[in-house]
Amino acid sequence: MRKRKLGESGLELAVVGLGTWAIGGPWQYGWGPQEDKDSIETILHAVELGINWIDTAPIYGCGHSEEVIGQALKQLRQKPIVATKCGLLWNKKREKINNLTRDSIFRECNESLDRLGIDRIDLYQMHWPIPDEQIEQAWDAMARCVEAGKVRFLGACNVSVEQIQRLQKVWPVTAVQPPYSMLDRAVENQLLDYCGQNHIGVVCYSPMQKGLLTGKFTVEYLKTMSPDDHRLLCDKDFQSPRFEKNIAIVNELKKIVAEHGKTVAQLAVAWVLRRPEVTAAIVGARKPKQIEQTAPAGDWVFDEKIVKQIDAIIRQYK
Repeated sequence: MRKRKLGESGLELAVVGLGTWAIGGPWQYGWGPQEDKDSIETILHAVELGINWIDTAPIYGCGHSEEVIGQALKQLRQKPIVATKCGLLWNKKREKINNLTRDSIFRECNESLDRLGIDRIDLYQMHWPIPDEQIEQAWDAMARCVEAGKVRFLGACNVSVEQIQRLQKVWPVTAVQPPYSMLDRAVENQLLDYCGQNHIGVVCYSPMQKGLLTGKFTVEYLKTMSPDDHRLLCDKDFQSPRFEKNIAIVNELKKIVAEHGKTVAQLAVAWVLRRPEVTAAIVGARKPKQIEQTAPAGDWVFDEKIVKQIDAIIRQYK
């Protein structure tokens, strides 16, 4: 699989990374029940396919995603690059709590290392810049983790350009992690240009818009999803009338991929990777077959004709 350098870090990331939000299992923003056996097999198969990095977070399943990754890492001779996050805790009801205090960051770093079973985190990311007034405090604590040898490089998720500039005054920002897909193009307004000009890596999450851009969703399919799946509970993309518009877009995209022997999911990931500022795309998977279907997107480079076709489809339904 193709690789790209992450900012100025020297890390060479496969352009498709494995996302592990769903394998954490149930919590406030979970994806429904998940078997650990499937999760471990998925991680091992992703590495076999050339994916050399994994993205996770303590909040995914309230620590469980990191624990499962730790189990998988024990079975791998060649360890992948590991990216995790900080700044989100949880209560007894498995609901998220934002916390960017120094002491919490130090504690979270140690706990992540223990769950993952590693000596150093390759990319440590601030999960959400909330509360905003604490981001410099948290970033300084994360920098101290680098100096202590527990972390290699720092990144920030869901941040604005203005927040990146504030963080850069404290410690270099190696990478940012924003949402980016055909259905969510906000990063094109300013963030991608800024990161490109300042040599900051960009690893995008939700390139398939939480599964919408895979081609498998229908009104009937929604009925088969776990009732505690957060997409059904609080994501407007999965609710009328937006859901029907999204499905109409996907049906048009199916016509494009049919001409190339590809899938809508591969198109969605390759579309994100078309931007030179994007280092890699995070692709979630819960079973080996899913990552097997999406990993080939990392080597699909399509021409401007397809880009224009996609833009026309989006304009028609947005």
